[in-house]
Order: sequence, then C-alpha cells, then structure tokens
Amino acid sequence: MAAEPQPKALTRKPLLLNKVEGSQEVVNMAAIVPKEDGVISVSEDRTVRVWLKRDSGQYWPSIYHAMPSPCSCMSFNPETRRLSIGLDNGTISEFILSEDYNKMTLVKSYQAHQSRVIMILFVLEMEWVLSTGQDKHFTWHCSESGQRLGGYRTSAGACGLQFDVETRHVFVGDHSGQVTILKLEQESCSLVTTFKGHTGGVTALCWDPIQRVLFSGSSDHSIIMWDIGGRKGTAIELQGHNDKVQSLSYAHHTRQLISCGADGGIVVWNMDVERQETPEWLDSDSCQKCDQPFFWNFKQMWDSKKIGLRQHHCRKCGKAVCGKCSSKRSSIPLMGFEFEVRVCDSCHESITDEERAPTATFHDSKHNIVHVHFDATRGWLLTSGTDKVIKVGARNVLKL
Repeated sequence: MAAEPQPKALTRKPLLLNKVEGSQEVVNMAAIVPKEDGVISVSEDRTVRVWLKRDSGQYWPSIYHAMPSPCSCMSFNPETRRLSIGLDNGTISEFILSEDYNKMTLVKSYQAHQSRVIMILFVLEMEWVLSTGQDKHFTWHCSESGQRLGGYRTSAGACGLQFDVETRHVFVGDHSGQVTILKLEQESCSLVTTFKGHTGGVTALCWDPIQRVLFSGSSDHSIIMWDIGGRKGTAIELQGHNDKVQSLSYAHHTRQLISCGADGGIVVWNMDVERQETPEWLDSDSCQKCDQPFFWNFKQMWDSKKIGLRQHHCRKCGKAVCGKCSSKRSSIPLMGFEFEVRVCDSCHESITDEERAPTATFHDSKHNIVHVHFDATRGWLLTSGTDKVIKVGARNVLKL
C-alpha cells in the first residue's frame, strides 16, 4: 500500500570526499575499487572509465574505453578483476583489468538479450553470469565457456536481480511490481514462488544472505523487507522517500540498509531493531470508530438521514475510519513510517515517545541518484546520478 505524500524529513548533509566529473551522459552505474583510490564507471555516453586518484587529490581516467553501444550496467569482481558490462544492444562484454588498473583486456562477449541489458551479476562460486533485460528475459551464462545455460521469461521488464549462493535461488524484480524466485541448476531452472506487495514496479533488490532477508525498492516510493529465511511470509514496509527508490545497498556488519531515490535522498535504515508488519487495510461500509456511513453506503445514509463521509485508514491498526476519527498524525518508525502518517485518535493516544524515536537518518545528496555502492572496508559511499556526476565519500552517513 502506498503512503500519502509527505514533506521531506529533517535531513543531514553528507560528508563529501570527492566529486568525479567528465561523463557526457548519465552515469548508469559506478563502483569503488577496493584497496585503491579508484572508481569504475559506465555511462550512457558509451564509455567505460577507470578513475584513479592522483597526487593532486583529483580523479583522472586511467582507462577511457568506448563501447559500440550505451553502457547500461556493470558488475565488477575485485578478486578476479573481472568487469562485466551490459550494453543497450543486449550484449554483455567481459574484460579483465590489469593489476595497476591502467589497462582492460576483452575476454569474451555474450549476446545475452534482444534489447537493453538492465542488470548483471557475476557469481564467482558458480562461474555464472546472470542478467536481466528489457526483453523480459532473465538469462545465465557460463563465464568459462561463454555458453548460454538457460533463461526464464518474466512478466515484465526486470530491474532487480539478486542471487543466493547457498540455495542457488535467484530473485528477479520486474516492472509489474512482482518478485520471482527461481531455483537454478547448471542448465535448468524451476519456479519456486512469486510475491507482490508494491503498487508500482520493482526498481531495485538487495539480499542479506546472513539474515536471509530480501529488500525490494519500488517506483511507489516504498521499500519492503521480505523475511525469506523466517518462512512465515513476514513483509515489513519502509516509507522514507518522496519519489521512486532507485538503488539499494546493505552494510552487513552494522545491519544498515541504504536506500537512494529520484528525490536525491539517501536514507540509512537501522535494521537491527524489532520491526512490525503494517496491518492490512480493513473493508467497511461505515466508520469503525463512530459508525458514520461512508458516501457509497446509500442504505445507511437514508436510514440514519446522514450525509456519507470519505473513507480513510489508520496506518497503525488498519481500521476504516472517517476524517473526524483520524484527525491526528504520527510517525511510527518501527512500522517503517518515518514520516507522520494518518492514525485514528485512539491509536494516536497509545503511541509513546519511545515508539516515535527515529530508526533511520536522512541525507540530501543534491542529485537524482540512479545507483549507490557501499565499500564496507573503508565506510565509503558512492552515488551516481542523472546529473552525470559521481560523488564519493559521505562517511558520516552510516553514523546513526
């Protein structure tokens, strides 16, 4: 269920360490190079660039490589220095970067999709390259032979892609708002289940293999935490953005979820708290507090000689209530509502100050973020945006 539009919460200004500029078009994805003062980026201007920090403190491209088509996404494995790049023409090109990050060598290319590649994952343990495309297909290839191992057609174009090595489950989120779970074998896959909780398309997925929790971000401005490992079907809603969520990252050591959106906001969620499921909204023909009829309940309106009222819902108990019985607003952080939302008067009285304590921090990046990458070894955060700028740093973001 989508939240009502809310004003922005109180934000902090992140600590910016550096800005990397020079791309001619949108930087669709970028990553911090571990153990190096470097950044790898792919852009709509068809370029792949490796930026290394010079003595002057500025980032300069040590590699500038032009691809035959706009670069839509990438996956970098620091252990093998393998860089997989998805292109607008459906091709995935694989490169090996030199130890000094001054040269990239083409290894192989896969004709993975019939149209734009949306997401890529390289799984070192399996030697698999997983990908989704605008052609509504999920595919996987063997990175050693280059052979296509299999595919699966999704209900809509897929933007989210995550993989669990232990169970060989792949999670695919698509524009219909659905998340599909597939079980992969070497050359076959089987459908495990599908689930849907968003009112808009899924735009990003993030997997925590330790707690076995999946996070999905959506164009409906919300994030849902799916408790896969608990096997109880628990889904926790998180509301903290005023525009579509476009990228997610997870800091395992601190159990913090980082979400970024088209609103320029970076929200850091503390997931090391006991969160509560949001209730289902109840159906009723009259207010479940004062029994006043809603405007479609003609019989009760006629019998009671009363004008029908507009229906609302309390975000805490889910009851159908009129405006008079839900005149108050409150944040409910443990339910994921960091903004103030509509609650019925009795629930408002029951919420304590402790329950209103924030469980997330808000930061304004000053640009429309399309991708975020977190380097846990240094606590650095990287964002790339539609303004063609890569921002590196923001170390104070993870300090709640």
